[in-house]
Amino acid sequence: MLTQSQPSQIPFPSIDFRADPTTRTVETGTGTVYQEQNWRQLAGGTPLADIAISRWTDLEAASRRVEATIPDDRYVIAIALRPTRLSLARGGRIIFDGVMPAGTLHVTGPSRQLSAHFRAPYDFLHFHVAADYIQSHRAPGQTDLGVDEASDLILLRDSLAEQLAKVLVGRGDEDHLFMLCVGQTLTAHICRRELSRTKVNALAKWRLRRVEDYVSTNFHRGIGLSDLAKAAGLSRMHFAAQFRAATGYRPREYLLHQRIEQAKSIMSNSDTPLAEVALTVGFSTQAHFSTVFKRMTDETPARWRSAHQG
Repeated sequence: MLTQSQPSQIPFPSIDFRADPTTRTVETGTGTVYQEQNWRQLAGGTPLADIAISRWTDLEAASRRVEATIPDDRYVIAIALRPTRLSLARGGRIIFDGVMPAGTLHVTGPSRQLSAHFRAPYDFLHFHVAADYIQSHRAPGQTDLGVDEASDLILLRDSLAEQLAKVLVGRGDEDHLFMLCVGQTLTAHICRRELSRTKVNALAKWRLRRVEDYVSTNFHRGIGLSDLAKAAGLSRMHFAAQFRAATGYRPREYLLHQRIEQAKSIMSNSDTPLAEVALTVGFSTQAHFSTVFKRMTDETPARWRSAHQG
């Protein structure tokens, strides 16, 4: 289980989807995205299809506590559409606490009781998948989806899940067959993930916290792989593999995302010249900063500032 410990700035990019106020609750099994009134709960009354999709969103929430029990015949696959800050607990034991970035994949098994405290605006897609459907799509010898009685499966970045969520939300909720195909693709991806995963231990939670603290304090400086490995107390080779297993990010990717998010915070709250912003967040030149910024956001820093300042 991954436990994040981050400063108040959320250091990961958002997928940047707008919640659709017209999302409807319609006949179960059609593939329409349900708007959840209660966390991870669908409107009752009719039997569920093998895969049902719902959305849990509040773009203004500052604090909200919720609880849910997963049905004994379902898995719930959650994908974060935007970064948020929350804690997850089961039986009074914290299993996640910190920043959950956009693209996070979270799988919860049947019959699990889970409570959450959302401490920032949130937006999630939930795929409610029948346990029988999962069982029929497992490869021989595969026993579960990486979840056990002690923990859920949480991966802070899953690029395919992120892209599937992006395509699904961008398409809208009118093409029901398409939405069900996305759900089937995601389920197949999860079922195969355990078989293809290399035997690399994820970075221990306490080591991950030390790396995060080091980066949040020194992001403006030149930080190399050796610096991060030293903060974690590991060799470079072991650190890089374990960090990626724990977060889904290569160390350099993580650093760049951290710096871009810090730059966004500066630009949205001040008129600091872009050259100074670049230096402040650790880029050696404005040109390099602009190149990386555009690659990650599809906008130049100047255009992004114009759209978001104030």
